[in-house]
Amino acid sequence: MVQLQPKLLTDTWVTATWDDYLRVIDDPACAKAKGYYFNGQMRVETMGVGPDHASENTIVILAIGLFCGLKGIPIKGLTNCTYRKTGVREAQPDVSYYVGDRTALVPQGSTIANLDEISPPDLAIEVADSSLDADLGKKRLLYEEMAIAEYWVVDVENAQIVAFQIVSNGSRRIDQSQILPGLEIAVLCEAMIRRRQQDDSQVVAWLLSKFQS
Repeated sequence: MVQLQPKLLTDTWVTATWDDYLRVIDDPACAKAKGYYFNGQMRVETMGVGPDHASENTIVILAIGLFCGLKGIPIKGLTNCTYRKTGVREAQPDVSYYVGDRTALVPQGSTIANLDEISPPDLAIEVADSSLDADLGKKRLLYEEMAIAEYWVVDVENAQIVAFQIVSNGSRRIDQSQILPGLEIAVLCEAMIRRRQQDDSQVVAWLLSKFQS
């Protein structure tokens, strides 16, 4: 059984049974933590609460919403939604989206999204302030197994987005979203850089000009 030692359990992958994972993630001490389970290991991750994490999370959500609104692409986004396949895997991306006709499949209610009953989202986004290696590594494998169409990692420190298309249990780097046609990843990165010197309305005005050109 996993020992409840914060230094052991926080922000690292630990070998654990599914029952071990549930005991830890359901503990009140982990109420503000994010939980992941994959391939017989669990990761309990402290929530990003710093302004840098919050800033990049905000601008990416703004940009996606603006782009899809202008292009007429239906989306439904969820922040910190937990997706669970009982006994097998669990993930809690910072942001996730259902796109196009699949917006009708977005989970409802106040409980964990059960992947035995609903389809996974089309896009999962992790904002990496202190978790970049995990987000690019094992979490990417986790999202490959979930069969999500795209997975993006927002590198807060370097104001970059590493985007992957997931196909046949594997992934490849992409420079343009395949599920949001015409959305260049480089434009999102530029918006992140601009936000360090400009307010949100200025960045949105710049994005508007880019998306309309």
